Amino acid sequence: MSAPAITRFAPSPTGSLHLGNARTAFFSHLWARKSGGRFILRIEDTDVERSDVVHREALVADLRWLELDWDEGPEIGGPSAPYVQSERGAWYRDLFARLQQQGRLYPCYCTPEELELSRKLQRMAGKPPRYAGTCRALGAAERAQRAAQGRRPTLRFAVPEGIVVEFTDLVHGPQRYLGSDIGDFIVRREDGTAAFFFGNAVDDSAMGVTHVLRGDDHLTNTPRQLMLLDALDMRRPQYGHVGLLVGADGAPLSKRHGSTSVREFRERGFLPAALLNHLYRLGHTSDVEGWLAPGQMPAHFRPEHLGRASARFEESQLVHWQKEALERMSVAEIARWLGVPDSTAFAALVRHNVVLPADAEPWLAVVRGELPPLGPEEQRVVAAAGPQFFAAAASALEESGSDLHLLARILKERTGRAGAQLYMPLRVALTGRTHGPELAPLLKLMSPQTARRRLESHAANP
Repeated sequence: MSAPAITRFAPSPTGSLHLGNARTAFFSHLWARKSGGRFILRIEDTDVERSDVVHREALVADLRWLELDWDEGPEIGGPSAPYVQSERGAWYRDLFARLQQQGRLYPCYCTPEELELSRKLQRMAGKPPRYAGTCRALGAAERAQRAAQGRRPTLRFAVPEGIVVEFTDLVHGPQRYLGSDIGDFIVRREDGTAAFFFGNAVDDSAMGVTHVLRGDDHLTNTPRQLMLLDALDMRRPQYGHVGLLVGADGAPLSKRHGSTSVREFRERGFLPAALLNHLYRLGHTSDVEGWLAPGQMPAHFRPEHLGRASARFEESQLVHWQKEALERMSVAEIARWLGVPDSTAFAALVRHNVVLPADAEPWLAVVRGELPPLGPEEQRVVAAAGPQFFAAAASALEESGSDLHLLARILKERTGRAGAQLYMPLRVALTGRTHGPELAPLLKLMSPQTARRRLESHAANP
């Protein structure tokens, strides 16, 4: 068996938990559980303007809903605490000081407008945009002049001349980057907080993370982070960059494709096991085609089967796994999921006719509420039966009560109708639809007054 893997999920609390990030957390969790390692949760909230405690709480709630428990992190603690980056500032400042003493960092006074102009000129010249090194050689007097203008500097890492960064990506294989193609990069923002490149890298190393899984949009960040770790003489983790989630049209998964966050799917009533079964097969080739209970997934997870190609998220496939999950639930569990814990009879009746709780609402209206206006097909069924049929049905109901079979026998004797000519108009009058769950148990769930009123309403409308 492979050595225990220490993995992590390090989200920024700047919005809802996107499905792509949830999949990364899930794969990292599976790897740790498969190998008997540890899974760490770290909150990267140094982007003060965009981070929000409400998003952080929602993110933690979504992870718990998915049952992606962590061994170290917020609410639990651990040997590398604190696990919230805004609380790790003093340590970052010590590391910045070390790099400055080595001459690896320098203050940069360039404004966003100046940087954008520089990038524009580079693109016009057919060159890849990178920092031009404007502030790298500034003398003390020039720095003082810019400071006097009220400019607050960032700190940039001075990429060594001629450096080549090489590493083997767990998904993409051997990688090689020239330092001259990267350019000096920011490690500390002008407000003094650590930039992503810096905090993310040093925390992974300090927390003992052995394997970092993330989207392949971070692949080009890796050489920057490795240069930082090498400069600080800190251990390198292994990196693996998986293909991003895209919509059915191949474009990056976004709002125009519908729901994209865990919270949205959760609120719609999708089940965590269904979502995990779908995510498990997006960018990961499973050796099991059918349903897997979440507890079985670590044993079947194959890190070497992670894919570099984009993975298509299609809600139709999620619906398939939702149906699989519902088939494995008890009637009592389905009743709670539908929000009708007091009516297991109703849950048993509709369980094969619903995918989401919203699908049950029309049937709740059938047994407890008011029916919507009839559609064209239903109107044709009612018109063909005629008001006399419904008058006879209302009368027969007085004798049969909620026993559909007795009602049908009495009605057949009085009207001579049988089969679809008898049952279809009854179904439409009582439920407002030509199809759905069995009519006999539906009738038992209705009050006698409701059933009689519906039949009489069609008897009164020639």
